[in-house]
Amino acid sequence: MKNTVNNESFLTLKVDTEELTSAQIRLIKTLHSMILHVVTTDKESEFFDGSADLLRMCAALIKQSNFTEKLKTQNGIPYADQALEYSMDILTEHMTNAKVVTYDN
Repeated sequence: MKNTVNNESFLTLKVDTEELTSAQIRLIKTLHSMILHVVTTDKESEFFDGSADLLRMCAALIKQSNFTEKLKTQNGIPYADQALEYSMDILTEHMTNAKVVTYDN
């Protein structure tokens, strides 16, 4: 499958990992693989299960964020849970209003 934007077969992504833990790096690599799997699969079960896993992994990454880790010991506020709840509210709103976010047209 060719990238129709610039006719290249590969996309190279660079991530500055200096401030990331090894667990965050592994999760980002897994997310990358799962994104590719979800957008390229032609099997219904893999599409649905992969989509659920992709969102679950995004939630895990949010829970492991540096922001959350630094502040949870200072004041005990569950920022990660609040961010996930907020994200789900926005996602639900988009689904209810049948809004699809499109970055390229």
